Amino acid sequence: MHSTKEQISDWFKSLQDHICTELEKADGKARFKEDAWQREAGGGGRTRVIEKGGVIEKGGVAFSAVHGKTPEKILQALKLPEADFYATGVSIVIHPENPRVPIIHMNVRYFEMSNGVWWFGGGIDLTPHQVDKADARYFHMALKEVCDRHDASYYARFKNWADDYFYLPHRKETRGIGGIFFDHLNEKEGKTKEALFAFVQGVGMLFPQVYTHFMRKNGALPYSPAQKDWQMLRRGRYVEFNLVWDKGTKFGLDTDGRTESILMSMPPTANWAYNHSPEINSAEAETLSLLKKGINWIE
Repeated sequence: MHSTKEQISDWFKSLQDHICTELEKADGKARFKEDAWQREAGGGGRTRVIEKGGVIEKGGVAFSAVHGKTPEKILQALKLPEADFYATGVSIVIHPENPRVPIIHMNVRYFEMSNGVWWFGGGIDLTPHQVDKADARYFHMALKEVCDRHDASYYARFKNWADDYFYLPHRKETRGIGGIFFDHLNEKEGKTKEALFAFVQGVGMLFPQVYTHFMRKNGALPYSPAQKDWQMLRRGRYVEFNLVWDKGTKFGLDTDGRTESILMSMPPTANWAYNHSPEINSAEAETLSLLKKGINWIE
């Protein structure tokens, strides 16, 4: 018996609850504030935002389940026949106060149409302000372990997909150290709907494990004014990706989604410096040299 869209949506709600609880414990100071909303064209969601915490400067954990007539722009982009849609999922972005804690993003989602078309999608990626190779290895090993439990081909395939997706062509650099990204996972994968849902659940449950690890490990480390300045510049790159290239942002806006919830991924502050170039042999210069596709972080 396949899970219904309502059952999948209910699980995503429980995932939002679990992640918020774990992040609050690790932060030790701030609490999430919930903003429940309704979409005029159908559906709604719960956007939860945490600010000015012990580790987290600003973060959002959003659940949504929206439905209705599929906008023509979406039908054309996905080459789909006209039909109603239902989309549900959880989306997360966390911006830490300490520049030695990385930015993290995760999205897990389910989409179906009234004509029987359905798929899962999602991803999780890490954007350190300064790349720590040991942290990168920990993160990618955790992703590989989850992927390997479901399909031995997933990690390499979805890592490459993330390298291509989380990329700023105008900067010729990746957004961070990547992670995994997947979309349109359906019966064409040769797997049941339940098997694909189980994989998505595994990715979702991994999020609090890996991020609270970084919060506890790096949240109290000392940092310099120069590192803070660099953090603001890297946040600027994050904004550039989300507003110029991110398909999720575009999908939300094209489906008349809630603007505040869509743009919760923006950092509280960011900076741009004209033609900025880090000092040769600096940690910042090393980070820039590592923002490229195809790096094997595990070896």
